[in-house]
Amino acid sequence: MKQPEKNVLEVKNLSVSFHSTAGEVQAVRDVSFSLKKGEVLAIVGESGCGKSVLCKSIMKLLPRSAQIKSGKILLNGTDITDYKEKEMQKIRGSAFSMIFQDPMTSLNPTIKIGQQIAEAILVHHPKKSREEVYNRVIELMELVGIERPKERYHLYPWHFSGGMRQRSVMTIALASNPDILFADEPTTALDVTIQAQILDLLREIQKKLGTSTILVSHDLGVVARAADRVAVMYAGKIVEIGTAEEIYYDPRHPYTWGLLRSLPAFSRGKSQLYTIPGMPPTLIDPPDGDDYACRNEYALGIDYEKMPPMFPITDTHSAATWLLDKRAPKTN
Repeated sequence: MKQPEKNVLEVKNLSVSFHSTAGEVQAVRDVSFSLKKGEVLAIVGESGCGKSVLCKSIMKLLPRSAQIKSGKILLNGTDITDYKEKEMQKIRGSAFSMIFQDPMTSLNPTIKIGQQIAEAILVHHPKKSREEVYNRVIELMELVGIERPKERYHLYPWHFSGGMRQRSVMTIALASNPDILFADEPTTALDVTIQAQILDLLREIQKKLGTSTILVSHDLGVVARAADRVAVMYAGKIVEIGTAEEIYYDPRHPYTWGLLRSLPAFSRGKSQLYTIPGMPPTLIDPPDGDDYACRNEYALGIDYEKMPPMFPITDTHSAATWLLDKRAPKTN
């Protein structure tokens, strides 16, 4: 009998707030999910919904104004929720690493690409010889598809195109063979053809190295080619989660419907793209009931009074909408 795969990461009822002069901003609210070895989990939603804050909370890369209010973060079964900075420094890079949005701001323009990758290796393997580090840099550059790596080792970031810079950032993130790779909108600054190449590369690396990946994006269309599972996030909460097939072919939350309808592929033959009406709620004072109610054309009376629980649809698919309650009217 095949043993179930273990979770490399479990997040349980995590809530994170920022303390500002205007009040407490509840950026992440009661979020739970798990990540298995070798899996690609996409987290999608509008800008400002809490995707990046969620990832940075797990890595403890938050500013001083932020606070983990409640919940647990389990890394390979170990609770790291209360780890201090010194403890986190030991596991960043080896346990998890991050690819940020803009590669040009992630790279130092005054240092050669090869040296920057070598530096990332030496942080976790200071006893490696110069030759070992150089060989590892060349190996990593080849892994992410940088051609003629021995020549390009000596080039600066400004010699590279956007796609090549993003590949270099990926090389740095992979320098210490992390168990989990956070990719925070890695294709935002790239054109469409390069976006596809980078996503395919992420998938290829995941298969070769067995790395688990959390892919953050505001675009459901972008993650379709890379994700095993998709979590849809709105106003600091996960409102729907399931396999990629379930989210794309059997979405159940009205917000997921809106995101899918916004894709250009669904607007062919129409004069304009569909846009979700209204604005997300302020997270300083979230509304009573369902946060999406005021933008939801299918909203029920209870949506304005009580927050919906996560309703299970299948063993892998669930959504937080009162439309899934047995008493709710049927919708198409």
